[in-house]
Amino acid sequence: MAINRNNLTILVVVVLLGAGASWYLKTPAKETVASAIAVPKLNDVQQAGNVLFDKNCATCHGVSGGGTKQGPPLIHKYYEPSHHGDDAFIWAAKQGVRAHHWNFGDMPPINSVSDGDVQKIIQFIRAVQRENGIS
Repeated sequence: MAINRNNLTILVVVVLLGAGASWYLKTPAKETVASAIAVPKLNDVQQAGNVLFDKNCATCHGVSGGGTKQGPPLIHKYYEPSHHGDDAFIWAAKQGVRAHHWNFGDMPPINSVSDGDVQKIIQFIRAVQRENGIS
C-alpha cells in the first residue's frame, strides 16, 4: 500500500500534535515536590481541613500540599482556582481522576471523606495557595 502525500502530511501532523500534547501535559519530576510551603494562620474551618488533609491526602500530596514522589503538589499553578476550580477537587475526591498533568498515574476516589470534609480540605488548600502566591 502506497502512502500518498496527503496521508503522510496528516500522519506527521498527528504525531507532532501527540508529542506536543504529551510534553504539555506532563511535568518534569523535579517540579513535583515544593521546596517550602508557607502556611498562613488558619481559621477554624481551614484548620479542620488541614487535619482532614493530613489524614486523607498528605500521603500522596505531601505536607500542606507540597507534593511527594507519589503525588503532585496542590500548591502549584495547575491547581489555581481558574484552572482547577473547587468542583475539580470535589470530583477528584468522589470519582477519582485520570492523570493529565503529571506522571503519577490515576488518582483513585477517596471514599473516607464526606462532602463536608472535602469542602473543609478545599478551604485549607485555597488558604495555603493564597499564602504562596497562587490565587
